[in-house]
Amino acid sequence: MTDLTQTTPTAGLAPGVSKRGHRIRALLRSRSGLVGLIIVVVLTILSLMSFLGLTPHDPIAQNPPSRLLSPSGEHWFGTDQFGRDIFSRVAAGVANSALIAVVAVAFATVVGTLGGLVAGFYRGFSDGAIGAITNVLFAFPPLLLALSLASVFTRNWFTIAVAIAIVYVPIFIRVVRGPVLTLREIEYVKAATSTGQRRIAIMLRHVLPNITSIIIVQVTLSLSWAVLTEASLSFLGLGAPPPAPSLGSMIFEARTLVTVAPWTMLAPGVVVVLLVVGLNLLGDGLRDVFDPRGNRKR
Repeated sequence: MTDLTQTTPTAGLAPGVSKRGHRIRALLRSRSGLVGLIIVVVLTILSLMSFLGLTPHDPIAQNPPSRLLSPSGEHWFGTDQFGRDIFSRVAAGVANSALIAVVAVAFATVVGTLGGLVAGFYRGFSDGAIGAITNVLFAFPPLLLALSLASVFTRNWFTIAVAIAIVYVPIFIRVVRGPVLTLREIEYVKAATSTGQRRIAIMLRHVLPNITSIIIVQVTLSLSWAVLTEASLSFLGLGAPPPAPSLGSMIFEARTLVTVAPWTMLAPGVVVVLLVVGLNLLGDGLRDVFDPRGNRKR
């Protein structure tokens, strides 16, 4: 009896090349995956510069004599209406957005995956109860639900992350539940059940490893949505409170300056687009890599 959790040879795999190495090469051969990976790596480096204090200027320090300077060798992205260096603020904004998105998606992944496993494997009352909660959350537009939750909590980066996570939990439940319904009918799962193994052990040992690839792709795509949601909340004034830099709040503050100092809006706007597009392209590339029908070159 074959256990799908065991590593099997990959078709066309060169001798001495692991399955993980084959997937990395497949990702690098995917045009969308490679472009997305490059964008994400560059923006990750930018956020690390802020975390490590390597930005050329203090992102929150005001310098009125230097207000609204155009991009130059000293201020790469120019300065804003308070004389703050926009490059340093963009780096800090990417770092803050990444922190909130990662925490939110990590929470949504854990809760949503557990919910999907229980709903799909146990069925019955558990499936009905989890399905009802999922349907209620899906009834609200994602941004409206995030706005409602963010307005209830005390504003800080963690509560914003929790609000965003609650929005994306039902997505993970739906994504996980479908494959689990199929896997619970596979012969080796039924055999494990008939031998008296505990259900929780069967889910973790036999079912979860077989849906890992689906979860990885969903995590990547959800990160892009979480970044966009965080930027939207910040633009509407419900993001992390000042003086913490945020890409969404930077765009909001620059809306009245776009005609006299377009760089104040252009820099954070372009970075938001790049971050969202990069994560989506990376997720698209990962979907190709994990596609059981074979990798499609893009």
